[in-house]
Amino acid sequence: MTSPGPLVVGHDGSRFSDSALAWALDHAEAAGLPVHVVRAWSISTAARPADARPGFVPGVDELGRATQAALEADTAEARAAHPDVPVTLEAVHGPADDTLLTASRGATMVVIGPRGLGGFAGLLLGSVSDRLVRHASCPVLVLRGQDDASSPRSRQIDSVVD
Repeated sequence: MTSPGPLVVGHDGSRFSDSALAWALDHAEAAGLPVHVVRAWSISTAARPADARPGFVPGVDELGRATQAALEADTAEARAAHPDVPVTLEAVHGPADDTLLTASRGATMVVIGPRGLGGFAGLLLGSVSDRLVRHASCPVLVLRGQDDASSPRSRQIDSVVD
């Protein structure tokens, strides 16, 4: 018998992804599951190296390291609140939907916000969320959080699809 896979969280730095991470950490702690946090990035969305100067064009490896560092910083407070939950962080150069679909293989569940930093503010469900709900290899939780992601009452589940 295989052990359950991790809760996979798509994290792009938005308040929605912060809410998804908080929910996943709460539930992973209760269920004894690990959490795997994934940030997909492209040349246009990658974090810039701290030592980058105007006119400097960082290489892909440097962008990857800077994005990994940004992911670590963006999730540090939430991870510190759950020291007993094993958490891995991964910055992946590629489209968010493809990256999360790959991460869904072997996962117990994927937890994401309804939309991230891109797209149109009026959309209830972003294109990444929509594609994951339709094609992921495990259940997908699309979580809509309010501004205060730390309050249990502020987190509302939009849908869970298996």
